[in-house]
Amino acid sequence: MYAFGVDYYPEHWPEERWPIDARLMAEAGVNIVRLAEFAWSRLEPQEGRFDFDWLDRAIEGLVAQGIRVILGTPTASPPPWLMEAHPDLYRVDDQGRRLTFGNRREYCPNHPLYHDYTRAIVTALAEHYAEHPHVVGWQIDNEFGDHCYCPVCRRAFQDWLRHRYAGLAALNAAWGTIFWSHVYTEWAQIPVPAATGGSPNPGLALDFARFASDSYVAYQQFQIDILRRHTARQFITHNLMGFKYGKLNYYDLARSLDLVSWDNYPRTQWSFTAELDPSGPALAAATMYGLKGQPFWVMEQQAGPGGWELVSAMPRPGELRLWAYQQIAHGADGLVFFRWRTARYGTEQYWHGLLEHDARPGRRYEEVARLGAELRRAGEKIPESRVEAPVAMLLSYDSRFAFQIQPNNPGYSYAEHFHALYRAFHERNVAVAVVDATADLSSYRLVLAPPLYVLPAAVAANLESYVRAGGTLVCFFRSGVKDAANAVVNQPLPGLLAELCGVEVTSYDSLPPGVENGLEWAVPELANAAPGRARAWADILTPGSAEIVARYTQDYYAGQPAITRNRYGSGSAVYIGTIGDAATHATLVDWLIGQTGVTAPLTAPAGVEITVRNHASGRLLFVLNHTALSQDVQLDGPYHNLLGEPIRVEGTLTLAPRDVWILEQTD
Repeated sequence: MYAFGVDYYPEHWPEERWPIDARLMAEAGVNIVRLAEFAWSRLEPQEGRFDFDWLDRAIEGLVAQGIRVILGTPTASPPPWLMEAHPDLYRVDDQGRRLTFGNRREYCPNHPLYHDYTRAIVTALAEHYAEHPHVVGWQIDNEFGDHCYCPVCRRAFQDWLRHRYAGLAALNAAWGTIFWSHVYTEWAQIPVPAATGGSPNPGLALDFARFASDSYVAYQQFQIDILRRHTARQFITHNLMGFKYGKLNYYDLARSLDLVSWDNYPRTQWSFTAELDPSGPALAAATMYGLKGQPFWVMEQQAGPGGWELVSAMPRPGELRLWAYQQIAHGADGLVFFRWRTARYGTEQYWHGLLEHDARPGRRYEEVARLGAELRRAGEKIPESRVEAPVAMLLSYDSRFAFQIQPNNPGYSYAEHFHALYRAFHERNVAVAVVDATADLSSYRLVLAPPLYVLPAAVAANLESYVRAGGTLVCFFRSGVKDAANAVVNQPLPGLLAELCGVEVTSYDSLPPGVENGLEWAVPELANAAPGRARAWADILTPGSAEIVARYTQDYYAGQPAITRNRYGSGSAVYIGTIGDAATHATLVDWLIGQTGVTAPLTAPAGVEITVRNHASGRLLFVLNHTALSQDVQLDGPYHNLLGEPIRVEGTLTLAPRDVWILEQTD
């Protein structure tokens, strides 16, 4: 049975409404519901007095309709009585301002007193629900992330540094604190990198980013340990925020979870656009899959317009179903819509649910009910299948954090560059896995390593082994620049990758906004390709053993190499010394997949996404039309339709606007 559900807040509505909601959920195919992740003030209305009776009754009503439950630990939104009594529990932002009550996640994740109150509420919940046969899982907190700069965190940071470095002398050497006379003689002298201190030492700033991430990992583990003392049967997850969120190391956060889940909102007031880029949610899904190398859940799937102060555009007919199936295609084994009913009050009045404010089940409910009926028929095969990719992209959180500290160029964003590269593969329906730089790469024909600005020796060795064994690696400008302490290496760039890439960066040019250079291709395979464009950054390269793939055409380094390829062992390493535009990325990706023999499952028109999930006896082909027009796709053989009537499908498949087909091909 495919896990298909909604996020529900019975505490927001009169109790006589609950049975009606449960019945409507069941009629829509809902079989799982998340509850209580923002209900602390209802669960513990006064310190030490717990009230679970209302939640018991809500769960009973859902169970009566055959619906299982995931419970949230409610620590993301502490009750007013707690914060009023202990104002030092509020986070301090990077401007040195202590937050006040009114939002959520206002708390300091390192405060021992907050841990005490967390222990009390999580323990009480675990003792009450650990043996409940219909409570199948737990979600820890909600969307971890914001850094705290309070005195408690400063002391915790200093303790964290004591464990990381052998002593102050080692820290001073690693950070180069002799610069600006910042040599520390006591641990207590070390600050947090608040904005009031100006531009921080890069070593201090990177270590603080690591510490801040570790703080949430430790706070999550604190809650996991409480739950695990009471149950081993129920799964534990946390709802992450996809690829775009860059404040936490999600590999670390995911490590102790039984499964990864995330919150998918393609269109909100913060992404207010008519035309959506389908590669964004696809990249997020690939990232979530790659955190543990296994299928994930979507714990919050957009159910309507998303907004707080503003109202985003209404999902067009078919979009909710389309967005949901895109996640399933990329590895989601569970899908939970946020939210069931649109709230009549509070900050999220305009974050719409499946039901309207007045509880009417309209077009959005009917569309999701159709999805629920389809998954009842096809859902048994989906969790048995896996996503496999011939291409991998390496996500380095150390490099991402370091670029947040020092972007190098005002036009450069690590996340945007990563997405642009992924988009070029997505537009060609070539599956891409997003994995950690220390992962086993042997199964991939092609690996892209977006700028490994911070490059540990172990990562360099992993890449060298991959290429030596026959892999094709693509490296980029600003790779190998920093060591683990965020200090610039004392060797020619690209540092530890220089021999592998067969090239030396003799100089570089940081291009002002609006200034570009041209690229001319220098390999026979690209003789007829349109000239490329170089933006933001230009490494000026001296090839050693590498051959030239492209040269600059302008400025004082016209004619100098911009892109190279080096044969190494049984494989090759491509070095790209600049940022291309979309057309340049397209040319490079076509060349790379041609060189490596990577293929897409089918040829499709622009805007039609084709993704594969493999199972023991065949494959599931997901065909998604992201356009507002009908589209034709030529199939490569006979398939069986898993949605609708179980008919044989072959030849030309015609997709209606925003339509989805799941086709099964068996041996």
